[in-house]
Amino acid sequence: MEEAGQVKKSFYDASYEPLHEDCMNKVVSLSTSETSVSPNLTFQENVVAVTASGKILKKRRLSLNQPITDVDLETNVSDPEEGIIKPRSVPYTFQRNMRYKYLRIIKQEFTLNDALNQSLVRDTSDQYLRAAPLQNLGDAVKFDMGVYMTSEDSILPVTLRISQTPLFVSAQNEDEPVLLKEMPETPRIITDSESDILFFWETQGNKNYFKSAANPQLFIATKPEHLVHMARGLPSMTDFQIS
Repeated sequence: MEEAGQVKKSFYDASYEPLHEDCMNKVVSLSTSETSVSPNLTFQENVVAVTASGKILKKRRLSLNQPITDVDLETNVSDPEEGIIKPRSVPYTFQRNMRYKYLRIIKQEFTLNDALNQSLVRDTSDQYLRAAPLQNLGDAVKFDMGVYMTSEDSILPVTLRISQTPLFVSAQNEDEPVLLKEMPETPRIITDSESDILFFWETQGNKNYFKSAANPQLFIATKPEHLVHMARGLPSMTDFQIS
């Protein structure tokens, strides 16, 4: 029972000390004493980057009892994608009944190369993708990446559409080839029932990973003499370079 007159605090209520002048143009960690009632979700810290004028450029909330790493700090300050924060070290626990709202295209007409420096191309059936070594890089499939917004801070949901077409990469079951799914237009809202075309984009250095939103244990992957498919990891290769 709450005492009369007591103000109920929200899950993320926290109080911070004012920023001092010596914090400007630096990454600073704002401590908080607010702790979740859940045993697995402890609100730890907010990380911000501040300009000389005191303007907060980026803010990122880390949770799940995850320590802040140097990679997290570097990501918040140096990310060139107009404030889009790419998840690195914070794990994501998949939740049902999620809604993803379309924001914008963040990359256009880029190619994907696997760990063997093979480019993704369309299969002769036109329904699938495969990886192949190319002498003429103009034959590689070009993709547009659309980003979506969600309430979860540690993920970056994206779609992969073949440029200048209505075809979206669609995740399937483990070891099954990804499909090229035709959509009349870019979905403005994606729910669980349509999450096969949504992927969580993760990066480690120059390696890019695309985890299925429909099944977060599976990644877009390549393997010699196989179509591009969904896999958990080795012997399939799940990392890509974007060019």
